[in-house]
Amino acid sequence: MLCRMGCDGYAVRLGLREYRDVEQLQKLLVAKRLEGSLPDTLILAEHPPVITMGRGGGAENLLLPEKELKRRGIEVLTCSRGGNITYHGPGQLVLYPILDLANHVKDVHWYLRSLEQVIINILGYFGIRAERNTGHTGVWVHRRKIASIGIAVNRWVTYHGLALNVSLDLTPFGYVVPCGLKQFGVTSMTAVLERGPQMEQVVKEAIFQMGEQFELDLREVTLEALTDLCQKAR
Repeated sequence: MLCRMGCDGYAVRLGLREYRDVEQLQKLLVAKRLEGSLPDTLILAEHPPVITMGRGGGAENLLLPEKELKRRGIEVLTCSRGGNITYHGPGQLVLYPILDLANHVKDVHWYLRSLEQVIINILGYFGIRAERNTGHTGVWVHRRKIASIGIAVNRWVTYHGLALNVSLDLTPFGYVVPCGLKQFGVTSMTAVLERGPQMEQVVKEAIFQMGEQFELDLREVTLEALTDLCQKAR
């Protein structure tokens, strides 16, 4: 399926959405991408406070009982992405690329490095010099992690993705050992710059950099329009 107006894919801004709702949306989009009725699609969202554990586990890196976390308004969930434990909250931009790597490069390591480059480029645009950390997936600033990556792949179609700390409260990261890495701290764009950019600016740059990195002309559409396209593709 080709996009209208000659674009290569879609970008959808969800704003603040429950983690499970976005997970369900991803399942639908992956199914449509696999059958070829939907092009590459980028979902952008923020989540209410939630701690997620991936296929790499992470229960051993949970530093507070779930009952206490619930009392503090933080949900604890397991999910199908790769990686260990992490925290999501308002002020963190999460990108969920639904890409068919058969149309790019069929190499998961290439894909991970490409996602890291997207983050490095976004941060560079805002004047933050970021880098990789050999042996650890993600992006760092001054040995503090500013972006985490945890993906899943189904027959070369990607889902889950990356989380960039823009302006969120970093306190809840202290309730876990983020990604199981005790030797590193976490940071955010606001912490680095003292006064970080608005989320709207970061979202706009993220769509641009994803398009540049994966050579996609991404057309922004609403969730309603995307849902309608999925229904028509049945």
